[in-house]
Amino acid sequence: MKFRHKLADPARALSIQFATIPSPVVTQAMAAAGADGVLIDREHGAVDWATCHAMIAATQGFDCSPAVRISRIDEAECGKALDMGAEGICFPFVNTPRDAARCVAALRYPPEGTRGWGPFLAASRWDAPLFDYQPRFGDRPYGYFTLETAEAAANAEAILAVPGVDIAVMAAFDLSSDLGVAGQFDHPDFLAAASKIEDAALAAGVPLAGGARDEAQVRAMKARGYRIFASFDVLMLKGATAAQAGWAHG
Repeated sequence: MKFRHKLADPARALSIQFATIPSPVVTQAMAAAGADGVLIDREHGAVDWATCHAMIAATQGFDCSPAVRISRIDEAECGKALDMGAEGICFPFVNTPRDAARCVAALRYPPEGTRGWGPFLAASRWDAPLFDYQPRFGDRPYGYFTLETAEAAANAEAILAVPGVDIAVMAAFDLSSDLGVAGQFDHPDFLAAASKIEDAALAAGVPLAGGARDEAQVRAMKARGYRIFASFDVLMLKGATAAQAGWAHG
């Protein structure tokens, strides 16, 4: 588990791929291509639990961290993903400091947290004897904390001050939708809310993550202090297919 070491280097930028396609083959290809991490998407993707486990396993042998985006803040769902060998969890709709503290606790075993013990699959994923998993890896899982509402933006400073918050995700489309200006990323209300999240993360020293469609957007986000850049497998596939179709039809 090396992702925390990467996060600890403030000069390091990271590439993350959302895995919405329920396929170990696709996940393995993204890991082999050099992604620092995959986020297996159980909030918006078509991934069931058995396929989720196979996708986590498909990152084995690569310097690519397997994480799971769960469908809600839920201790059981978080623990199940970690017990399948996930290294990280992406929590949606972190709106308050209380939400953030609950997420941090779900990543940890007692007495620091609330995670139940049962790493029967995770021990194999991380090549550890069953009873060595907790002492060796129990403090390694990390969290993406998604701020995607006006409430989250208003509470951003307090949320990101909670000990154990690893990554702040600024979910632009969800935030713009919650503000009633869906997709209007130049709207003053969106810009003000996004700035609250970005400024709070930078002030707290919490790495900022966001979606990036192309190299120009990555460069612009880097200039605003972002370190983690995400794209989606299905969108990349569609884009590459459209390009190839254009070459053939042109």
